[in-house]
Amino acid sequence: MNLNQVTIFSDKTTETVEFFEKLGLRRIVDSLPRYARLECPEGDSTLSVHEAETRPVGRARKTPIVLYFECNDLDAQVERLKSLGLKFDEDPTDRPWLWREAYLKDPNGNKICLFHAGESRLNPPWRLTKPLHSANS
Repeated sequence: MNLNQVTIFSDKTTETVEFFEKLGLRRIVDSLPRYARLECPEGDSTLSVHEAETRPVGRARKTPIVLYFECNDLDAQVERLKSLGLKFDEDPTDRPWLWREAYLKDPNGNKICLFHAGESRLNPPWRLTKPLHSANS
């Protein structure tokens, strides 16, 4: 199984697509303001932005996800994005789990983490040597 597509529902579709284009994603389907799909500059993952249906008045909006994008040169990428006018909630910071992370929000308030983990992303020193459960058990 390979997670390769995420969809964000938004009432700011155009602004959201422009935000992710600044991050370096490329638009491959354009039906704005209803829908757009973008591809990541590395790998084969895609992200789509879909017009949200109207929410009931007074219903609180929660951010249930954080989108993570790995960058080879995180600090340079953050500086590039700041020069494009993007505001960061947290500048690049080294974490105890061996990742370097920076945080900002898209126009919908979704949390975006730009990070560099290198080998530690899939193979941290504490990685399990045997899965706890398998699909066949």
